Amino acid sequence: MEKLTAAQIKSALAAAPEWKQKGATISRTFQFKDFPAAIQFVNTVAEIAERAWHHPDIDIRWNKVTLTLTTHDASGLTEKDFALAQKFDRLPAAEV
Repeated sequence: MEKLTAAQIKSALAAAPEWKQKGATISRTFQFKDFPAAIQFVNTVAEIAERAWHHPDIDIRWNKVTLTLTTHDASGLTEKDFALAQKFDRLPAAEV
């Protein structure tokens, strides 16, 4: 899979407005009512990522989960990252 250009990344970010670019990655923090809800979300993320064979970096901080995506094989962002980000965005809404 080919790395996206800066213009393609800008366009893809418009369709995933909660995600922020940091260098060659995109990330988003989801917030939940408590730790068990955050872990349940992570378990769902793991199932989706495994089916897609594309795995985010996951940082868990009590009720906050930050997902970071990049395509290591391409050394940057690809369509694969944004497709997975949109799948994560469609999960049941985070509870605050």
